[in-house]
Amino acid sequence: MKRFVPILTVLSLALGACASNQVIVDTKGVDMSRYEQDRRECEAYVEQLSSGGQIAKSAGLGTAIGAVVGGAAGAIFGDSTAAARGAAVGGITGGAQGGVTGVVKSENDKEQVLRNCLSGRGYRVLN
Repeated sequence: MKRFVPILTVLSLALGACASNQVIVDTKGVDMSRYEQDRRECEAYVEQLSSGGQIAKSAGLGTAIGAVVGGAAGAIFGDSTAAARGAAVGGITGGAQGGVTGVVKSENDKEQVLRNCLSGRGYRVLN
C-alpha cells in the first residue's frame, strides 16, 4: 500500500491544480456588474460538461495499457508470478496516469467553453 501513496499524491495535486478556471478578460471599459453576470451564466454552461466520463475513460485505458506492459515485463524478466505482479503494478500505475490525463483534458475543455462563451458575449479574452 505504501507504494501507491506517491501515485495518489500526484493525482490529488493534479486535481487541485486544475480546479479553477483561469480565464483572463480585458476589463478596460467593461461594466463589471454585467461582466460578473455574464461570467456566472457562462460558468453554468461549463458545469454542464461531464468530466467523470473523460476521467474514467482515460483511467481505464491507462489501466489496460499499464497491465499489458507490466505483465509483459514481468514475463520477460521473471516467471508467471512476476508477470502477475508486473501486470498488477502496471495496471495501477497506468490507471493513475490515465486518470490525471483525463482530469487535465476535462479541465482544458471546461476552460475552452468558458473562453468561447465570454468571447461570444463580446469580451476580449487574453489567454
